[in-house]
Amino acid sequence: MTHLRTVLLPPVLAIVFAALLCAVALLISGDSPITALTVMVTQVGEGTTAVDIVNSAAIYYIAGLAVAIGFQMKLFNIGIEGQFRLAACVAAIVGGALALPPVVHTLVIILVGAAVGALWASVPALLKAYRGVHEVISSIMMNFIATGLIAYLISTDSFGVLQGNNISTDPIEPTGHFAGISFGASGTIFGFVFVAAALGLAYGFMLNRTRFGFELKASGESPTAAAAGGVDARRMVIVALLLSGAMAGLVGLPELLGRDYAYTLTSPQGYGFTGIAVALLGRNHPVGVALGALLWAFLDKSALALDNVGVPREIVLIMQGSVVLSVIVAYEIVRRYELAAEQRRVAAQLRAAASAPAEVAS
Repeated sequence: MTHLRTVLLPPVLAIVFAALLCAVALLISGDSPITALTVMVTQVGEGTTAVDIVNSAAIYYIAGLAVAIGFQMKLFNIGIEGQFRLAACVAAIVGGALALPPVVHTLVIILVGAAVGALWASVPALLKAYRGVHEVISSIMMNFIATGLIAYLISTDSFGVLQGNNISTDPIEPTGHFAGISFGASGTIFGFVFVAAALGLAYGFMLNRTRFGFELKASGESPTAAAAGGVDARRMVIVALLLSGAMAGLVGLPELLGRDYAYTLTSPQGYGFTGIAVALLGRNHPVGVALGALLWAFLDKSALALDNVGVPREIVLIMQGSVVLSVIVAYEIVRRYELAAEQRRVAAQLRAAASAPAEVAS
């Protein structure tokens, strides 16, 4: 019961606080919170919104898992953004240049994405393990380098081709596409949604059913105790960041293989930073991260309907920002409450133990 309260209560408190904050903001601006919420909920059943939410949630989920792997060891891989963008770019270049049979073509593109993400994460991993450079500093610098490298790779002097007013890589042939499930006018669910679900299951299995998962969590809780138990802390840092980078390398593939089939200057950005918020909201738990991804996707997609009733869609940004901030505060409040409750229980047991001999003597 205590464990469930610690896991579930903070996100619930955070969401409630964020909703109240947005309600106050709407009331101040003269809009109705009930109207805004009703419009957002009813929008889910219209057009392609429901499918868009599922597709976006899958992308956010993969990004959240990439962040969560690092968080398990108290490593903050803020370079997810650069890792996923560079991986998608290189995967698109390789996929557009190859002519392979179906399935094999798709698998090669996926493997290239994961390998590039891991390779880009290896720089902060090695700097952290062998030189003690903080991963936040090195990984965020790698984001800037990735941006410049992407601009070079998709320029017309390298691998880019001019498509109207935009520059993109050569399109990937249909043999490299990842087929989805069509719902007609309601849209098409990316096939990569099922890969995201499988990644979540693999992540949960790794954490709870393997020796590596135990060592990963133990190293995050107490590196000194883990080292005393025979865990190689340097190896764990490198492996954790490489796994995080490999997962990040898959973030851009649902859209690349299921919709765009090429990487362009206008390809989506920001998923890496969203993954941080989703991992925080889900407390690095595979199910919690999934729920956080769905919530974030719902807020993103359903907010488009707010313009129809004259409510500024920026109210959703307020809610997303306040969720991130309040979830951190909520976890700290619950942690202190549980600590105080544990201290009271220990004190009561000590008093009971101290009074027991006196009662026997009397």
